[in-house]
Amino acid sequence: MIVTNRESWLHFVFAARGTTLSRIWRRLTVNVAFALVMTLGHMAYGWLDGRDVTPLPFTLIGFVLGIFLGFRINTAYDRYWEGRRLWGQLVNTCRTLARQIQTLVGAGLGDAALAERRRRLVYLVMAFPHALRMRLRGEEAMVGDLAAFVTPTELEQLRGERNRPNALVQRMAEQLDEAYRAELIHPMHLSLLHQSLTALTDIQGGCERIANTPIPFAYQVLLRRIVGAYCYALPFGVLSPLGLMTPVVVLMMSYAFYGLDALGDEIQDPFGSDPNDLPLSALCRTIEIDLRQRLGEAELPEPAQPHHGQLL
Repeated sequence: MIVTNRESWLHFVFAARGTTLSRIWRRLTVNVAFALVMTLGHMAYGWLDGRDVTPLPFTLIGFVLGIFLGFRINTAYDRYWEGRRLWGQLVNTCRTLARQIQTLVGAGLGDAALAERRRRLVYLVMAFPHALRMRLRGEEAMVGDLAAFVTPTELEQLRGERNRPNALVQRMAEQLDEAYRAELIHPMHLSLLHQSLTALTDIQGGCERIANTPIPFAYQVLLRRIVGAYCYALPFGVLSPLGLMTPVVVLMMSYAFYGLDALGDEIQDPFGSDPNDLPLSALCRTIEIDLRQRLGEAELPEPAQPHHGQLL
């Protein structure tokens, strides 16, 4: 999903839906409660009298930690943007392939059987992004949703496939080769059509590379240990100068560090169904509408609409 709300500045300040707060509120609450206990204990019983810690180490560690978190966010956003670029390329490739099928398969011929052949090919193109979405989101059990685009025989064959997008590309290639043997495609045009199929395979490979290559575990462990240690140690460094304001400062600093870490964790896999992930279902619907319109169909599905300000 992706958040689409366009509200006032004040709305963004107090927004909770679609933010990292749902991920971090528990650790944030415990962190602030710890800071509050230490502050009250120090003010009432002098727990830390004579054991003040200079703020300098926290300043230095906070600076280094900011660099680590910045790198984490940049790496996660690079993955997010590459995923969006690949799906933008998928939209264009599907449109191009549908146009090529409509103009290069049986060029100049207009009989009903040929029109049905073209329609079946374009429907397979429509099925590809849906199958890729299911694969990236782990929704293989929803294979029945492809029934609107393939024949019952093809659907049964897809149920037994582990890589359904690749099977659809194979099926399109077989139908194009059948049309070529029936002299419905010029040899030069056949290579153009196969180049578009190759582009679909390349897009799938790029998406799978992102989905199957997480941020290294050791890096995430190191970063979270440092963030946790810093946020829990922070009261000891600011308690003397800040007094009762210590829990407030700890809240602000912890929210910043925990929030940045959670944000990187959320967008590093852009193909999921978290509030800030890519709207794959909406992109599939866009492709379907465009291709159905190219076929001349009058009854088109409605464009995807935001649900609670989010596109799926």
